[in-house]
Amino acid sequence: MIIVLREDASDETKKQIRADLFQQGCVLREVNGGAQNVIVAIGRGDLSADVLAAMEGVAEVLPMDSKFKLVSRQWHPHDSRVQVGPITIGGERIVLVAGPCAVESREQALTIAHEVRRYGAVLFRAGAFKPRTSPYSFQGMEEEGLKILAEVRAATGMPVVTEITSPDQASLMETYVDMVQVGARNMQNFELLKAVGRSGKPVLLKRGLAATIEEWLMSAEYIMAEGNDNVVLCERGIRTFEPLTRNTLDLSAIPVLKNLTHLPVVVDPSHATGIRAKVPPMARAAVAAGADGLMVEVHHDPDNALSDGPQSLYPQQFGQLARDIYVIAPVVGKQLDFDYLEKARRPPPRPTQGDACMAAYVGEPGSFSHMACCRYFGEAAQLTTRPSFRTIFDAVAAGEARYGVLPLENSLTGSIHDNYDLLLEYDLHLVGELYLRIIHHLIAPPETRLSDVRRVWCSEAGLAQCRTFLERHAEWEIIPVHGNTGAARLLKEHGLPGDAAIGSREAARHHGMALLAESIETNPRNFSRFVIVGKQPSTGLNKSKTAIVFSTLNHPGALFEVMKVFAANRINLVKLESRPIHGKPWQYMFYADIEADLSAPEMAAPLQRLRAETDFFRILGSY
Repeated sequence: MIIVLREDASDETKKQIRADLFQQGCVLREVNGGAQNVIVAIGRGDLSADVLAAMEGVAEVLPMDSKFKLVSRQWHPHDSRVQVGPITIGGERIVLVAGPCAVESREQALTIAHEVRRYGAVLFRAGAFKPRTSPYSFQGMEEEGLKILAEVRAATGMPVVTEITSPDQASLMETYVDMVQVGARNMQNFELLKAVGRSGKPVLLKRGLAATIEEWLMSAEYIMAEGNDNVVLCERGIRTFEPLTRNTLDLSAIPVLKNLTHLPVVVDPSHATGIRAKVPPMARAAVAAGADGLMVEVHHDPDNALSDGPQSLYPQQFGQLARDIYVIAPVVGKQLDFDYLEKARRPPPRPTQGDACMAAYVGEPGSFSHMACCRYFGEAAQLTTRPSFRTIFDAVAAGEARYGVLPLENSLTGSIHDNYDLLLEYDLHLVGELYLRIIHHLIAPPETRLSDVRRVWCSEAGLAQCRTFLERHAEWEIIPVHGNTGAARLLKEHGLPGDAAIGSREAARHHGMALLAESIETNPRNFSRFVIVGKQPSTGLNKSKTAIVFSTLNHPGALFEVMKVFAANRINLVKLESRPIHGKPWQYMFYADIEADLSAPEMAAPLQRLRAETDFFRILGSY
């Protein structure tokens, strides 16, 4: 039962309700809902809704329809986030979990751990206890393997995940690892589920070899009923009649789960396919289907692995897969952040002047700049807003914000030239970037219908990117405003009947608006590139891109000579933009992005040659 308490219910009344329900053998969960509290009471089929509704302080009693209760969206409508050390599974970041099938030796585990971290993994997986089909197969290093996993965490900073096979191992897991995995063979080992539920450790629950989705969710219910809400579901393929793959990866389970449960979902394409060449395409498909993360087996010497070598990627293959996911993720509203582990482990900034915060952005909550901020730094980061791009630079330069988040270009409308000029003017560094898919919606108060619309509040960018949709409604009057979220706010504060606005889904949610028309941008391949600026250069481990600005010498072929340096050193140039030099008519500064870390020692010679071939040269940042 879902029990909604009255707003005026006293703390003593709430305490008495909880005590009465507990005494009747109910499992209780509470949800704070502003001025009201909601109590979920689970465990008895003979609870009477009428009796509960008559209790003092109860406003409403609603039945729970599904067999699974605590994992259901009915009582927990918003997506859950599971914290594993500094890493959050769920939300807008794709989490990569990688490592070998089993810990084979200290050297093997540390070698693979350093490799997968370099390529973007944030959690390390390896088995210390290995339940195998054959009793004669390698069974794992047991406690010695757990000690090696703890050493991996200390050496790399990655939290570690391993499988628990018996309730007797719970104390060992508590000592050595950050997350316990319940394997496919143990999905319905109910005593084990209860044990991990009581432990409090985050749990990765794999789907059984022949389990239905409902059976899988009921296993998660066992864990949560013991008080452990930190459960992540892992689809790893089910056994079917198909012999050409190890199992059949049920990608349709991902959208089904997203509709039924609030728990995060990761996918293990390695065990699903059992074939190295099939792992990357299924991993890419899993992200496109809505997975929150991937668990991939990686081995530096798979031909000699003690278990599951044929399905293990080489480290370089894992690195290529990570780059593919980086490209795919923004299409489905997510992000793969190669520096996530480093940022997650970084202590919060110390105030230098005033109350320094993590990042500053232009706009309001729900704006695309705010969304980019949250994706890059996480929703828990302390953020601040500024009225203009220049004031972002001022805030970072003055230490009022550690970083600034700025849009630099849009795939439909081109570069934002003001920010290019500000990058040259200020002595700040580019330390990261993020690509955000820009999806515009027509939003209005909930009671509004599309046929009611007479005026549309819209920013200049929104107007340019939604022109085709707006041209279909030539009778609408366009009201220009500053910023799409500003349009939503102004509509809420000053709008008249028949008014609507163009904005993001987040802006609509923030201001209590409804979506009249979804995805109205002219071209669905609408992305904005945001850059992150800071006072100090990036210290990330995965710097693969550098932004530079330069001017050429005044002689024929000067720009060609600069381009020859890139070609001779096989450096890929991904962007070249010219901007007028202020105060020098018909002279230009060039901004370029290259796929190389120019700050690396091996780039000393190309860097020296670039400086020799230019009149002015500056590295804006490597990241």
